[in-house]
Amino acid sequence: MKITQLFKDFSNSEKSGGIVLIACTIISMVLANTNFVGNYTHFWHTTLGGQSIEYWINDGLMTLFFLLIGLELEREIYIGELSKIKNALLPIFGAFGGMMIPAVIYLLFNFGTSTKSGAGIPMATDIAFALGILALLGSKVPTSLKVFLTALAVIDDLGAILVIAIFYTKSIIWMNLFIAIGILTALFALNRLKIRNLIPYLIGGIAMWYFMLNSGVHATITGVLLAFAIPFGNGDKKSTSYILQHYLHKPVAFIILPLFALANTAIMVNTDLGDIISQKFSLGISLGLIIGKPIGIVLFSFLAVTFGICKLPYDLNWKSIVGVGFLGGIGFTMSIFITLLAFDDFELQNSSKITILIASIIAAIIGFISLHFSLKKLPQS
Repeated sequence: MKITQLFKDFSNSEKSGGIVLIACTIISMVLANTNFVGNYTHFWHTTLGGQSIEYWINDGLMTLFFLLIGLELEREIYIGELSKIKNALLPIFGAFGGMMIPAVIYLLFNFGTSTKSGAGIPMATDIAFALGILALLGSKVPTSLKVFLTALAVIDDLGAILVIAIFYTKSIIWMNLFIAIGILTALFALNRLKIRNLIPYLIGGIAMWYFMLNSGVHATITGVLLAFAIPFGNGDKKSTSYILQHYLHKPVAFIILPLFALANTAIMVNTDLGDIISQKFSLGISLGLIIGKPIGIVLFSFLAVTFGICKLPYDLNWKSIVGVGFLGGIGFTMSIFITLLAFDDFELQNSSKITILIASIIAAIIGFISLHFSLKKLPQS
């Protein structure tokens, strides 16, 4: 299977970034449960430019994370796994099932309650952690499995972005939204005029982010929209999209996502875990991630292959797809991000974060063990 250098760079940065994320999460949780908790949490809530540092990370820097996801999705659509409809349909169906089934499971426990707004939490997959766990399996992982997981996670992230835009927008200031759309239209016009210089796109992106931020629609959506306005060309190393994606890899993986983890995983475990995980919202999150994700990914992929809509790559089997399904249950970054939008209550946020962390760890362990045994007889890439 032909695989581009940019995909390798993206994959490698996500794998290494996953290790850094784990370290930052451990540090954050340790500090949150020591005598340093007061100073630690106070730092993230320090006011800067009228807003807290945590706010600028979640609504500002995370826009760059979504920009990188958008650029990777654009690459996949033009020259990657999603460029051929037959190849694209398998991860598309898998991602769709992996979003729908966890949401249904969550609502089975929470429909009609005050916590129903958390249905989007178990729908998400953390691409950095998932690829990080896959990397632990070494060279016996087929390239097609890496590509399938990456494409599935990127589509999953796009789905999460749409969920954020549609269901977690509480009120809209239409004038600001129309201005943001107008700026986006102008950037698409620059693209059509074959203007390849990054500067006008970045300036326009900042302006679009400002008006989107003040429109009521979550500002991070700007990142994905901007990605598709940036010229892709033929995708080579001189492409504007390639250049920007190349420069974003390391800052996102080793600065932005670790900062997000440090600021948002200061989880205080001062409550009986049994009480937390027995709550309806916790059951919805944990069962959605641990059971709903693999069932949704495998079931919808199997149905798509059975009905001849797409084919399973020759070097994969259904056991390996099951393993990937469990890795899809590693929600972490995206699940926590949606938690902050779904719940306003601090205790509810804290308990949800604990549940997400536990469920993600369980899903990662099951996925790793499953793939460790199922990949033994597969050809090495």
